[in-house]
Amino acid sequence: MYQSGVISSHISRVSAAVLLLGGAALLFAPDAVLPALVPGFPPAAAWLGQLLGAAWLGVAAMNWVQRAALLGGIYGRPVVLANLALYFISALSLLRALLGGTAPAALWMALAPLAVLAAVYGALLLRGPFDPLQQLSKRGDG
Repeated sequence: MYQSGVISSHISRVSAAVLLLGGAALLFAPDAVLPALVPGFPPAAAWLGQLLGAAWLGVAAMNWVQRAALLGGIYGRPVVLANLALYFISALSLLRALLGGTAPAALWMALAPLAVLAAVYGALLLRGPFDPLQQLSKRGDG
């Protein structure tokens, strides 16, 4: 079993789990999920949910494969940027729908993890890796 003290490993695992749950639901039950989220959603358009689910499962797989990698700053920039774009754009789109009154109020619960993960990946991109071992070695040098 892989053991890591690197915080980006835990972030990648959480992100993979969130996307796995959402992606699997959209891939295997779009006809049940989408009408609950979008009133009046036509059952014939369930393939849109399946496409979104496939994309989320692809990003989840990328995060799972990269869970051992150091992410942040210059490290793993493509993975961090892909996740930042996914979560930031998703959070803003969902927020717009919620504020416009076109989405069920229950989606506020879905907005929370999207916004948190967008902020975390934004911090990873701009600040760098959150590595406790690296921070300890810097304290010892100074």
